[in-house]
Amino acid sequence: MIATRRRFLTFALALPAIAASVRPAQAETQGIYANDGIAIDGTDAVAYFRESRPVAGNPLIAYEWNGAVWHFASEENRAAFVADPEAFAPQYGGYCAYAVSEGYTASTVPEAWRIVDGKLYLNFSRRIQRRWERDIPGRIVAGNANWPGVLE
Repeated sequence: MIATRRRFLTFALALPAIAASVRPAQAETQGIYANDGIAIDGTDAVAYFRESRPVAGNPLIAYEWNGAVWHFASEENRAAFVADPEAFAPQYGGYCAYAVSEGYTASTVPEAWRIVDGKLYLNFSRRIQRRWERDIPGRIVAGNANWPGVLE
């Protein structure tokens, strides 16, 4: 019985260290916001540029890039992304641009987006996006300074 208690106490004391070493599934990607390995919630990144709106991607039209799977609404959009992923992938790996400018990461929603100087930025919500829009140039400078350090 003493051995059992000792094992339990040893495990209980080791648990915080074990938990600290475990990274969320998103960390397995290379700086890309991805749930279950799917980038930017399965939204077609190219559609923001071509259709000026978020469009759900089709899981059957996919491409793996930077450790995440990207979905597209059409073969044409996938081909454009494959040819130049950096041109279409959102800044800060698809994490919330406001959060990154503040020094942390947060998830995003497809509806909170903006293209600035040919680059796609996503935000946690429309409310947070309005906050980010109060000083877009300053937020981008701060986000660029914080990225990718906020992933550590």
